[in-house]
Amino acid sequence: MTDQNGGAEDDDDPNRPNPLFHEADAAGPLQDPLERRTIFAAMDSFYQYRKNAHYNSTHRRRQNLYALPSRQWQLLANPPFSILDTLTAVDDAIDHNADLADAIFNLGITSLGLDEEPAADSPLNWHSHAQPNDMSKAHSTIRQFYRDWSHEGFTNEVRPLLDTILADLSTHLSASNSNNNNILLPGAGLGRILFELCRTGYNATGNEISYHQLLSSNFILNATTHPNQYEIYPFATTFTNTTSRKNQLARHTIPDTHPAQTFADLASTGKPIGEMNMTAGDFVLSYSGPDTRESFDAVVSVFFIDTAPNLFRYIETVRNCLRPNGIWINIGPLLWHFDDRVHSGSDKEDNDSLGGRETQKQESHHSHSHSQSGSTSSTSTSTSTHQQRLDEEDQGIAEPGSFELSDEEVIQLVSKLGFEVLKHEIFDNKGAGFGYMQDPSSLLQNRYKCSHWIARKL
Repeated sequence: MTDQNGGAEDDDDPNRPNPLFHEADAAGPLQDPLERRTIFAAMDSFYQYRKNAHYNSTHRRRQNLYALPSRQWQLLANPPFSILDTLTAVDDAIDHNADLADAIFNLGITSLGLDEEPAADSPLNWHSHAQPNDMSKAHSTIRQFYRDWSHEGFTNEVRPLLDTILADLSTHLSASNSNNNNILLPGAGLGRILFELCRTGYNATGNEISYHQLLSSNFILNATTHPNQYEIYPFATTFTNTTSRKNQLARHTIPDTHPAQTFADLASTGKPIGEMNMTAGDFVLSYSGPDTRESFDAVVSVFFIDTAPNLFRYIETVRNCLRPNGIWINIGPLLWHFDDRVHSGSDKEDNDSLGGRETQKQESHHSHSHSQSGSTSSTSTSTSTHQQRLDEEDQGIAEPGSFELSDEEVIQLVSKLGFEVLKHEIFDNKGAGFGYMQDPSSLLQNRYKCSHWIARKL
């Protein structure tokens, strides 16, 4: 993938070329067949979201209902159950979610300069690429907007993490250099923490491997026109452990804050605003080379390090890109994503599995390439892509082999590989733990305690 740089000056035009992919540079991400297939699979999954969600969530349930004895399904169809009315309401909710999926897809088509109806034999025919795993990622990405960009989700799940990160940065980075500190955020996901770091005044670069996440973060950061533009129903298609249909069909709006307007408001007051960049690629391949050595004052990893099959590579990569005495802040659980890996000599399955904490291994984030491109102004955002191979053998996180460490062992390994651990605690959010796209009303509550540590590069 070649460098692709650009700013977002006109955030009111959702159809403009945007920083993720420039039409003039479309040959970059699309020239490699495997890369092209991955991009097309993500785009196709958003395109199919509406039909897929309706079929799997409501059509099948109507069929199952009518398969019951007549006396039973008619009882359930009438008050107080009104199951058919519920399914109609779920269909309406799916359509709202699908409006967001369609908008992400449409921006992707425009950004890549692709035809919505390409010729069947064209190498740029993006249709029919999505596999079941891609569809699952599209569904979970739409749900993730609740976590990152709705008021309720951000307040409950992200804000406590962000407050801790900002306090750590304030304490451990030089105050005299605060406006020039460069921070790397691997596994940037939908870009909310990246946005908040820039909003606070830090120059921040996000890195992400999942095209589901890249397409979606580009949309929310660069193509929305006003706050609360989209209605989403993140739990509408969940029929298990629901306490009430009202809770299942809870409505949320995104974005709770409009990025461009927020930056414009800050600029009008004279407050410092950081530069925002996004890179697409494997974190290890992107930041292990000499061109990124000692580029950052801090690395912030949030719900990220457990995406490493080989933690050595992540630690060595962080050390490479940190400046002397640079700070590494980590918060997250240890839901090792490759704990069921079976070495077979093939990396296809591993490559295809990246991009989300599906089910219990839900949407955490993985990362892939580097460029220190600046935005066109302090109030704009920019996204850049660049694929770098360190050598012919290096496959980044797709290389064979994996292992899982305890939290204590992670700290020991970090210490042995050139860092001084300044602080280490188990962060449990005042005993409440942390949800990850968690329905607060569900009868099943999955909560994480997080390992929170700060390490300084020696």
